[in-house]
Amino acid sequence: MGRRFAYISRLLLALGAGLAALSAPVLAQDVPAESPAEVQLTPAQLFAFADKARDTGDYRSAEQAYRALSSNPDVELRTEARFRLGMMLAERMGRLRDAAVEFRAILDEKPKAARVRLELARMQAMMGNLGSAEREFRAAQAGGLPPEVERMVRFYANALSAAKPYGVSIEVVLAPDTNINRATRSDMLGTVIGDFTLDQDAKAKSGLGLALRGQAYLRRPLPGGAALVARLSGSADLYRQSQFDDFTIGLQVGPEYRSGIDRIALSIGPAWRWYGTDPYTVSLGGNASWQHPLGKRTQMRAEGGIAHVTNRRNAAQTGDLFSLSGSLDHAFSEKVGGGLQLSASRQTAADPGYALASGNASIYAWREMGAMTVVANLGFGHLEADERLFLYPQRRIDNRFSAGLSTTFRQLRVGPFAPIARIRWERNFSTVEIYDYKRLSGEVGITAAF
Repeated sequence: MGRRFAYISRLLLALGAGLAALSAPVLAQDVPAESPAEVQLTPAQLFAFADKARDTGDYRSAEQAYRALSSNPDVELRTEARFRLGMMLAERMGRLRDAAVEFRAILDEKPKAARVRLELARMQAMMGNLGSAEREFRAAQAGGLPPEVERMVRFYANALSAAKPYGVSIEVVLAPDTNINRATRSDMLGTVIGDFTLDQDAKAKSGLGLALRGQAYLRRPLPGGAALVARLSGSADLYRQSQFDDFTIGLQVGPEYRSGIDRIALSIGPAWRWYGTDPYTVSLGGNASWQHPLGKRTQMRAEGGIAHVTNRRNAAQTGDLFSLSGSLDHAFSEKVGGGLQLSASRQTAADPGYALASGNASIYAWREMGAMTVVANLGFGHLEADERLFLYPQRRIDNRFSAGLSTTFRQLRVGPFAPIARIRWERNFSTVEIYDYKRLSGEVGITAAF
């Protein structure tokens, strides 16, 4: 472990040296090192005082001075102060997350600051946030880099798999929903033996829920540059009416490999789901994923899985689940990106009426707007059952449309916690009335990664 992190540290230092080729200083001209002899210091004198305090190890005084400068009305002065503060926090104090916050604040005002974006990517990588680091790398390359720095960035990006050995992410949101059980609003259900009046619990229910989501991972090195990764993930949707509560928890363990520019991951493990506080399904399966960059701005990911799912409430639904998905993520510029996702699944069942085949497609786009990141998506899904269930007059065929919009408000961040807001619309058209539904849901809460 020690040798591996020493290797990564050397890579990070090499990248830092290469980044200096972009600009020195980053965004403002050098500030003269004048002696702060006056009670009211000029910005140049305060910079000189902060730099001297930093170089002599008085980090507290340096931080106070840099933060005072970071509130200056001149964007160039406050940008330079934030950058010097971020570099001190990262390189001399080991406060990577605080440094990342400073770099992000700069990019909110100056999204084309390539040097700053690369430093932010470096912080994300050192904290183990590989996906965020890779996204920042693609955004930086979309804006253009000097050839020598670009070569170093590509080399460094290939070493991202050697990240920190553990991490935790959590999300807590309030979730108003017009249809918490994704059920029909119809009062009657047509069957081959006549129409039945639906029980109230079988119809669409609205409610305000509390949604909890989290993931923790542990990474340990293996010979040959690989790593063994264990991930524990879970979610809970809680409502005043406990019969609609939904809990899931899963554990996946397996190796991750780096092969040239590709990343390959294999995992296996169990998952459990409870609905209404009672056991619903138990599954055991495995997954394989392959991640491959396509040029400077684009990344491709493919994933496949297989699992045996035991339904504790209806044995006729017990069977195997096969899934395959692929995605492309592209950075159009430093501030704009998007992608395409395709997936297909096949679920077998003891009763062919519950055996399903489905396909889904979605497109998404993200844009940085000042101190906010906005993500929009559109999706379509098609599902068909193998046969008609005895009770229903038709074989189940669904067409589902969805749209969503989410925003992260970085200007309101407190430490690692940032507010988020989402809204999602769904409309499912089905030949079986009980599966025909509309849904509008929202989420307001906080997200954090450690």
